[in-house]
Amino acid sequence: MTKKTSKPSRELIFGDLWEFDPAPETADPKLKKRYDLFINGKFVAPKSGRYFDSINPGNETKLVEIAQAGAEDVDTAYRAAKRAFDTVWSPMPGHERGKYLFRIARLLQDRAREFAVAETLDGGKPIKESRDFDVPMAAAHFFYHAGWADKMAYVAPGRTVKPHGVVGQVIPWNFPLLMLAWKIAPALAMGNCVVIKPAETTSITALKFGEILQEAGLPPGVVNIVSGAGETGAAVMNHPIASKVAFTGSTEVGKIIMRSLAGTDQKMTMELGGKAANIIFEDAPLDQAVEGIVNGIFFNQGHVCCAGSRLLVQESVAESVLSKLKRRIAVLRVGDPMDKNTDLGAINSREQLERITKLVASGVKEGAEMHQSACKLPVKGFYFRPTVFSKVSMSHRIAREEIFGPVLSVLTFRTVDEAIEKANNTAYGLSAGVWTDKGSRILKMSAELKAGVVWANTYNKFDPTSPFGGYKESGFGREGGRQGLLDYCKLA
Repeated sequence: MTKKTSKPSRELIFGDLWEFDPAPETADPKLKKRYDLFINGKFVAPKSGRYFDSINPGNETKLVEIAQAGAEDVDTAYRAAKRAFDTVWSPMPGHERGKYLFRIARLLQDRAREFAVAETLDGGKPIKESRDFDVPMAAAHFFYHAGWADKMAYVAPGRTVKPHGVVGQVIPWNFPLLMLAWKIAPALAMGNCVVIKPAETTSITALKFGEILQEAGLPPGVVNIVSGAGETGAAVMNHPIASKVAFTGSTEVGKIIMRSLAGTDQKMTMELGGKAANIIFEDAPLDQAVEGIVNGIFFNQGHVCCAGSRLLVQESVAESVLSKLKRRIAVLRVGDPMDKNTDLGAINSREQLERITKLVASGVKEGAEMHQSACKLPVKGFYFRPTVFSKVSMSHRIAREEIFGPVLSVLTFRTVDEAIEKANNTAYGLSAGVWTDKGSRILKMSAELKAGVVWANTYNKFDPTSPFGGYKESGFGREGGRQGLLDYCKLA
C-alpha cells in the first residue's frame, strides 16, 4: 500500500487516509467471440443470422457478440422443450432429476471464479460481489432444489403434485446468473422444462450456463436459452406451448405481459419493481444500521428490486444517522469493477445511467438536499457517485419512483404509526428493513408493513430455503423455499 500525498476533499473529514494499491482479478472468464442460442442441447446460430454486441459497462469496450433470437428460434426452443418434457424429463423419477441438479451445482462451484469474472465484465458489479455472493448463491439454489426433486409428495401434503409442462421465463440484468438459478432450479426439480431469455445487456453467463448443462449431460431440450431484446421476450412470454410463465423485471413490462395473457389458462408469477423502506428507530444500533443501509443500497449500486432506496429515520436520531451516512459514503471506493477493492462498480448501461441522472436532477429541482461522495470517477465507463438526499418528502419523485442506482432518499418520522404509514405509502411492496432493539416492535412492524420480505436488524440477506416475492405492484408468487416450488407445480 502507498500513502496518498494529496488530500482530496473527503480527507478533510477523516484526516490522512490509506489507499489500497490496485488488486485486479486475473482469472480467465473463457469468453468466446460469439455466443449462439442454446436450443435442444446444442449451440445453434439464430435463423436470422443477427447478432448484437455485449458491452463492458466498466470501460465501454465490446466483450462478445450475442445471438438475436427471433420468433422462429423461440418456437424451435419451445418445441424442443415440449418433446423433452413428454419423453424424458417428466417421466424421469425424481431422484434421477435430482442427480442432474446436484451435478449442475457442483459444476458451477468448479467454475465459480470463471463465472464471477464473466458476470462482472458483463454487468459492471464489483468482482467481490459476483465472487462472494452471486455465483455461490446460484450454486446453493441448485443444491437446495436438487434435494426437493424426489420429495414432490411433501411439497403439498395430501395433494397430488404434477409439473406444469413447459415454462417460459424472462430474467433481468441485475443478477443474471442468480436470477437464472432462481427460475430454472425449482422448475426442473418439479419436472418442468424451460425456455429462458436473459436480459440483452447481460446474456453472457446465461449462455455460458449452457456449457454447464452440456457438461452435466442434461437431456437435450430440458433447458433452452434464447437471447435477444424485447421482441424475443414477448415471444417467450406469449408462446402457446407455455403452460406457465415467470417474469422478473419492471412493473410496466409485467403489466403488459399480464394483459397479453388475460383470458388464457397460462399460469404466471411476477417479481416486479420495488421502493423498499429501511426504518431506523431511535433505540437501534446506529453504526450497525448505517452499515446495513450502505449494504442495502450502495454495495449493489442500487441494482436490486429490493434495494433499500428509502430511509425512514426517527427524528431524534436523524441528524446523527445522516452524519454517519455522509462519512460512510465519503470513503466508498467507486471504480473498476474488476478491482477487488472496489465497493461500487459500473452502472449496467448508458440508458440506465441517464435514467439515474434525470431522477437525481429531479430531486434537486424539487428541493431535496443532495450529498454526494467527492470521489473521482473513471473517464471511461458508466459510473455514478453514491448519493444521499435529505429533506425529502413523499411527494418527491425520488421517494416514489424506482431509481435502480446508488441513490438514497432520507425521510423522518416521529411515531411507529407514522413510520408504518410512510413505509406503506407506495405502489410497491417487495421488501423492507426494521432497525430497533425491541423484539415486540419488530413483530408489530413485520405484521403491518405491506412487504413480501421484512428484514430485522439486517438487510439483503437471502437463502434458498426462504421465499422471496412481493405484494401490490411488486408482483405475485414466490421464489425460493417450499412456497416457490408450489408455483412450479399443479395441485389436485
